[in-house]
Amino acid sequence: MRLRPPPGALAVATIAAGALLSSIAAGAPPDGDDEVEGALPSAAPGAALPAQDADAVSAQPLPPVKPRVELATRPPPLHVEYAQYGVALAAEISLDAGAACPRSGPLYSCILGSGGGLAIRSGYRSPGPWYFGGAYQFTKMDSSNLYRLGIFQQLRAEMRYLPDIGYRAAPYFSAGIGGVIYGNEWGAETGGALIFGGVGVELEVSRRAVLGVSCVYRPVLLAGWKDTANYDRATAIAQFVGFELLLEVRTELGRR
Repeated sequence: MRLRPPPGALAVATIAAGALLSSIAAGAPPDGDDEVEGALPSAAPGAALPAQDADAVSAQPLPPVKPRVELATRPPPLHVEYAQYGVALAAEISLDAGAACPRSGPLYSCILGSGGGLAIRSGYRSPGPWYFGGAYQFTKMDSSNLYRLGIFQQLRAEMRYLPDIGYRAAPYFSAGIGGVIYGNEWGAETGGALIFGGVGVELEVSRRAVLGVSCVYRPVLLAGWKDTANYDRATAIAQFVGFELLLEVRTELGRR
């Protein structure tokens, strides 16, 4: 006897098989989007991180923040020009009197030795690094008692170059030329010419007052002469090292 399925059973089986295939297809991943094992699920923009992820992020060290350094800049120079004048204590150290004091003979006693005195100067200080001026200096020299009062007088034209290094104490270079006379008690028994070059340091006590020291090398050409002992002194090139301790003040002339 042949059995027949109950009416409607075939339709129910067909519906059940379709539903099973649909569930299997929904659980499979789409092509090209295979999951990477161990990868963290990506969070949508704006979504809060899980608690363990937030702790991991907060535990990471932050990159060091470099402090902002403000570079100190010097104010621009005032560009002021001055009349500069003052006085200085001066010393002339004799290195060699030349033919004026021969090493032997009746003229061995040196009539032109070392000495000290005073210098008076004035000049123009430009807004830049230059100073131009003049100076008068007199020094009482050691004359080995051949002169009662041997006075060595100088009249000089001078210049200085003062580079701006940003400090109150500034070094400078100096040079100049001039004329000299020498004799007993402010007399002029001989004369000649000089040149010099040297270095110094100028300390700005205030905008209108400076202190300074300087050292220069000064060769002097002296004409031959007859001294008070009636000795004929030959034309000589005498060499000196000069030192000065100076005090100068400034008067403002204008601004540029």
